[in-house]
Amino acid sequence: MTYEEMIEDEAFIEGMQTRIMSDQEMDTMYIPDVEYMNIDGISRILQILVPRKRVMENEKYPLIVYVQGSAWHKQNVYQHVGQLNYLCKQGFVVAIVQYRESDLAPFPAQIEDTKTAIRFLRKHHEENVFLFGDSSGGHVALVSGLTSKLPLFNGNLYSEYSNEVRAIIDFYGVVDITMEDGFPTTENHQQPDSPEGYLIGRKNVLEHLDIARQTSPMTYLDGDIPPILIAHGTKDRLVAFKQSVKLYKALKDKNKEVIFYRMKGADHGGPMFFCEEMLDEVIKFIKKSIAHD
Repeated sequence: MTYEEMIEDEAFIEGMQTRIMSDQEMDTMYIPDVEYMNIDGISRILQILVPRKRVMENEKYPLIVYVQGSAWHKQNVYQHVGQLNYLCKQGFVVAIVQYRESDLAPFPAQIEDTKTAIRFLRKHHEENVFLFGDSSGGHVALVSGLTSKLPLFNGNLYSEYSNEVRAIIDFYGVVDITMEDGFPTTENHQQPDSPEGYLIGRKNVLEHLDIARQTSPMTYLDGDIPPILIAHGTKDRLVAFKQSVKLYKALKDKNKEVIFYRMKGADHGGPMFFCEEMLDEVIKFIKKSIAHD
């Protein structure tokens, strides 16, 4: 029988508490391990969080594509499911993207896969798409978003759909792998076996500056780019705070729309970034971007 056909049980015993529901209550439907591409037998997946109400009336929610930090190695795509569920319960679809790690494929595979995931999701979604990432995921989100209107790093799948995103949220992302003091505690920094070296094909970064510069978000700041929110801790031991300062200054010099949260005393990630208060700032930023229409 349908919900409407079901007869409500009116039984009541003194002491029971009655709550009247509004049908606007929201929880989350979690759709795990959705394959969005398979290249040469390498499957890449999405974790998708969808807002759910009892009565769904063709609801459409803005989409946040999240890129997990991992030093560009294999990502733990389940790491922030709990924290990102807060965004879902505020009315956003959240899709956590898995890309080919640098152990399997060098740059720009990470960007190509993220854009492919965006196009796959756009097959089933409206136009309001946002990119969010932390650490190396922040880097991937930046480069993917900044080149979203350019014929760069696009891949071939779902080419009839757009890569474009409305805004980018960058939590303590890598900006420039050529910075000598950009990674305070990485002992093998810029060597072929470092995270940055793996990213460009297990090469010495300073001996391959042409490739290294292609990986930098700084290379793609001209033209029509999305608004950017940056958050970075002043005591970040993995990705130096000065990396985000460099990006912020370049964006301001070019009169681009950017917000920078200087997270005083914060290390590389943690509760200061993923608490509800900070995620509320992300929501406010996204809603402002939507309202610009």
